[in-house]
Amino acid sequence: MAFEGLSDKLSAAFKRLRSKGKLSESDVKEAMREVRLALLEADVNYKVAKDFTKKVTDRAVGSDVMESLTPAQMVIKIVNEELTELMGGEQVNINWASKPPTVVMLCGLQGSGKTTHAGKLSLMLKKQGHRPLVAACDVYRPAAIEQLKVVGGQAGVTVFEQGNISPVTIAENAIKHAKDYGNDIVILDTAGRLHIDEELMGELKTIKEAVQPQEILLVVDSMTGQDAVNVAKSFNDLLDITGVIITKLDGDTRGGAALSVKAVTGKPIKYAGVGEKLQDLEIFHPDRMASRILGMGDMLTLIEEAEDKLDKKKAEEMAKKLAKNKFDLNDLLEQFNQIKKMGPLKNVLAKLPGLEGNKLDEVDIDDRIMDRNAAIILSMTQEERENPELMNPSRKKRIAAGSGMKVEDVNRLIKQFEQMQKMMKKMSGKSGTKKKRKMRNLPGLGGPPMGPMGGM
Repeated sequence: MAFEGLSDKLSAAFKRLRSKGKLSESDVKEAMREVRLALLEADVNYKVAKDFTKKVTDRAVGSDVMESLTPAQMVIKIVNEELTELMGGEQVNINWASKPPTVVMLCGLQGSGKTTHAGKLSLMLKKQGHRPLVAACDVYRPAAIEQLKVVGGQAGVTVFEQGNISPVTIAENAIKHAKDYGNDIVILDTAGRLHIDEELMGELKTIKEAVQPQEILLVVDSMTGQDAVNVAKSFNDLLDITGVIITKLDGDTRGGAALSVKAVTGKPIKYAGVGEKLQDLEIFHPDRMASRILGMGDMLTLIEEAEDKLDKKKAEEMAKKLAKNKFDLNDLLEQFNQIKKMGPLKNVLAKLPGLEGNKLDEVDIDDRIMDRNAAIILSMTQEERENPELMNPSRKKRIAAGSGMKVEDVNRLIKQFEQMQKMMKKMSGKSGTKKKRKMRNLPGLGGPPMGPMGGM
């Protein structure tokens, strides 16, 4: 996960502050030295790291903090506020055109993920009720147009392409097409190069002058660290970008690019790519990201993801079954499927307060356990799923062989399911608010996942 190392180091620095009770100026400065080192190790721009720790120190050694009953908490609050400000302060929306279509021009180096993120952005906008049109303006990279058509098909949006003619002409014709067919957003997937050169910038400038886009979003790969910041500065100097899409924030990256881009370019990060799937694009919220970095979790994003990815109707049906104590192995299988929609469990748990960095490392999280348990259930007959009490040694042996598991694995799943059933029976005997409150703690109904990721 991005920022994992930074989160651990900041947590350690603040733990030492908390242990001191009353703070001296030297305590604060020592802690800020550790913070600066942590930022530099996370590949944050040197000047950005230096300016950040100076701002925090100046605020933290004030009388309001030093004389506070909880000075360490006040310092952490200041760090949180300054981190939020460093990444832009507040979430910035797309600049919408006063008269449709709104034109969004994506640019960046080759391999940064422009084409994939054209699809991701179009899918997100489509879910918001818009009618995006994606234009294939990369006529140089082999199979670029075909790749965009595949991505567009997966997102369920129209891809406008005219082969290997001038990218400027394609962009202009795409906007005309959007006006004629009612598309309110046009996303231009432009060409990239392996490095910034005069030819690339010349073409992008020409497209910009021809279509006057409301947004010029630079796609940068967070895995490239400081290079991503240098690329952002170069593109901004030449094109005056309006914002950044930062990719691979789910990967094993130090995250320094996300903390440096706004300070170096003055332009906000508007979106963050957090996975390989088309739906793995988040609106970038500086305050929420600061909370994640400081181990405070990100419940708002987690709730939004649950609302977006989980089937509300199925959750309501499940709640009714639980209330009547009619939960069987088919329902458990459905719960596995719902939970998997949320993405890797480590990513989900990382958004919970108090489960940052090294604390998550201490928890044995293996998404494959859920797949193995699902395979066991799928190897059962419909009758066996509905009536697990039918299981005898010969049935268990057959199920184990069919799922590629051991009989002990089948026994473990059945035993844990029986424990769940006993708990459901107790809960169904409760009444009113107390029962509803407990229901909300069940997987898929608003509470933490259960079973293969936390005890099953």
